[in-house]
Amino acid sequence: MNRSAGLLSALYLATSTGLAWTAVLALRTGPPWAVCLLAAASLVPVIAVVRESVLCDQQRALAEMRGRVAAPDGPGAQAADDIVRAELDTACCERWWTSCGTDHDSACPRRVPRSSAA
Repeated sequence: MNRSAGLLSALYLATSTGLAWTAVLALRTGPPWAVCLLAAASLVPVIAVVRESVLCDQQRALAEMRGRVAAPDGPGAQAADDIVRAELDTACCERWWTSCGTDHDSACPRRVPRSSAA
């Protein structure tokens, strides 16, 4: 985890602790709905900490994947070409590409006749 993510996580945990302590104080003298509201609000920053850690793990995995793909003889050297080739092979026709998938050429096997009924 980088410095800014760690600082943000510490701020989230401090906020969660403060809200939990306020919930405890409200339990002693406050209305029950306020206790429930504060207890639920104290869980939101904990979820944010988990999200920050997941994002950090995803960024680390992405950096490793980019390093492997960037290597000339790496296992992912042809991955981008294979993905583009597969997408082009599944495309129908030229008109489909130029119309963002709304129209097809008359000879296209995937052409679906349009009904004029609304």
